[in-house]
Amino acid sequence: MATGFQRPGGRTERTRQAVLHATLDLLAERGFGELTVDAVAERSGVHKTTVYRRWSSPDGLVAAALQMGAEDDWKAPDTGSLEDDLYGVAAEVVRYFTEPALKELPTASVLAAFQSPLAAEALHDFYADRHVRMAPIAERAVARGEVPPGTDGDELVRAVCGPMFYRLFLSRESVTVADARVTARAVAAAAAAGSFVREPHSED
Repeated sequence: MATGFQRPGGRTERTRQAVLHATLDLLAERGFGELTVDAVAERSGVHKTTVYRRWSSPDGLVAAALQMGAEDDWKAPDTGSLEDDLYGVAAEVVRYFTEPALKELPTASVLAAFQSPLAAEALHDFYADRHVRMAPIAERAVARGEVPPGTDGDELVRAVCGPMFYRLFLSRESVTVADARVTARAVAAAAAAGSFVREPHSED
């Protein structure tokens, strides 16, 4: 047997998974301000010298843990209509940030991004990945004739998710899937009217 070969899913990967899942658990329980490398090592069962050597700090741990979001198999809703696809996206935001069994981790992740540049960069990358995966929503809507060619998929996503995050983190109002439906309907109507068509760049 050849030596020095680390097969996928081997001990190194198990260690990474254990540490990063422990990081997410503790982030949800304690928040970023009380997260420590020692606590992650204890929770994961991985020796703290290994954790320090690979991730060095709570910032590094949280950034790496948030980057795991790009490893999942999430796909954008595909319901057959733009409004329902947008509703699926907005309703998922609502459920993820309001259901008691789910809300602590995503809320703590957003708050961590305000305290750690590395966490902010990782969160940005997570949502950039989600935007790429949601691009088919606009593409399918164009193909169905629901919206004009050139409709900007990124702006559709921002428009439908923005009001949810405004209520969650700024106005601190309650938000429900009924609000997600109203927003999806409004954004779909605006998109049909051409409000999200990319303007060609003019040259000076």
